[in-house]
Amino acid sequence: MTVDSFRGFLQCLDEADALVSFDEPVSWDLEASAITTIANRSDGDVPVFESVTETAVDASLVGDPYRGPRNRPWDHLARAIGLPTGLSGGAYYERLIDRLRSPREPRVLERDAAPCKDVVRTGDDVDLLSLPWPYIHRGDGGRYSNLHTVVAPDPETRWGRWSSHRLMIHDGPFASLLFLAGEQVPNRYYYDYEPREEPMPVAVVIGAEPVVQSTTEMWIPAGRSEATFAGGMKDRPVDLVPCETNDLYVPATAEVVLEGRVLPNERLDEGPFGDYFGYMNGPRRSMPAFAIDAITRRTEPRVPFCVEGTGVGYGRNSGSTLQLAAAGPDATLGLQAAGFDVESAVPWRFTSRTVWVISTDRPYPGYLHQLANFVFTTWGMLHIDFFVFVDADVDPFDPRAVLTAIALDADPDADFHQFGVERMPKVPLNIYQTPEEKGSADVGTSKAKTAKAYIDATSDGERANETADDDRRKRAQERLVTAGMSAARFDLLEAEGKRR
Repeated sequence: MTVDSFRGFLQCLDEADALVSFDEPVSWDLEASAITTIANRSDGDVPVFESVTETAVDASLVGDPYRGPRNRPWDHLARAIGLPTGLSGGAYYERLIDRLRSPREPRVLERDAAPCKDVVRTGDDVDLLSLPWPYIHRGDGGRYSNLHTVVAPDPETRWGRWSSHRLMIHDGPFASLLFLAGEQVPNRYYYDYEPREEPMPVAVVIGAEPVVQSTTEMWIPAGRSEATFAGGMKDRPVDLVPCETNDLYVPATAEVVLEGRVLPNERLDEGPFGDYFGYMNGPRRSMPAFAIDAITRRTEPRVPFCVEGTGVGYGRNSGSTLQLAAAGPDATLGLQAAGFDVESAVPWRFTSRTVWVISTDRPYPGYLHQLANFVFTTWGMLHIDFFVFVDADVDPFDPRAVLTAIALDADPDADFHQFGVERMPKVPLNIYQTPEEKGSADVGTSKAKTAKAYIDATSDGERANETADDDRRKRAQERLVTAGMSAARFDLLEAEGKRR
């Protein structure tokens, strides 16, 4: 059965013997994250800390609930949306892609019918520190919420834009949001609201149902709504409810909702933080101030968190698993819809946020260069540094098969391609970036752009058999023009690909 709440998901894990509860008091100060780290590294059960010390609200902490089992990381999410467990990676992708092809509009509930309105605190009654936010890594700049859904206004959709940006807790009603320019929601703030000196309404949803959290990792294009794709993912509408203090809609079964405003020209400290790359990222930076106007929640809320840095590959934490189990199928569908002959787009097992493997046919010369350029420029890939392209019959979920393709089919001279130095945008998180390259603290993005690259690890046999088939080229051009690329741009990219 498909679950409709975070609590339902935890019950689903419990019934699958994948959950372990701790009844004795546990501290939010490193202890909960230390236990979660051990579970993550040992492929253990998901820990639920029923009693958290020094917390005014009777609430639980849940450590990395979306981390899947190491052999099939997508199994927990599959169970939550009513798909069979035990599927291969390819079979899971096919099932989820079929769901994503049919987005469903959400359903709006009355406020008194929404579990997230069990307790409502506004004005002077707002106290962020009443909830058990964890101190996750020794050296972090503060306590964090880092497994949630940020809901922001969007002029093109009624339901707003859903995304994921970590939140550092300050005191009273204030927090700081990691807004990196180049991503859709931060861009709205930096280039729309702040220049007009207007606060941007935002809601931070903690403990939403699994399909909501999943869509924050997806590559949903501008003008499309994550809420509808979440409905497609579970094959029925997501229930939403209006906020108390602004015009946004939030998932009705959420555990906690923070309603507030990102203030113009106001900054608070953010970081350092033990980031998903596996090291402490700093120094402390100034990020936009988030003023909370209301906290609505369920009785005895469950607060999920992610121990990033316990490993960046599959099944190591919630973020890495959701990249594989949610972002991968969505990216595959997006590339297919844009007209590319892609079998699967899969995050690399060991560095799921920086390297992806794409299994694909090669219908004409220059195709791979067009495909890589399309992704890097159309979707504005800040995080991913390079792609590995393999033949459609190579399993991108199998690291041995991918490494074999690189070793045997990728010519170091002819098949390693770069899009030029400092051409593409990059988040300021990579360890190879100097402090100067990490750049401006004002908008939280890199001072200089970076190179993006791809490896052509498709087989020599296929390359030898390539022909410049005019009919196939024409069909490909028509598909890409339909997807928004000009014919002149297509010709330019093809010529550039042939030169490479």
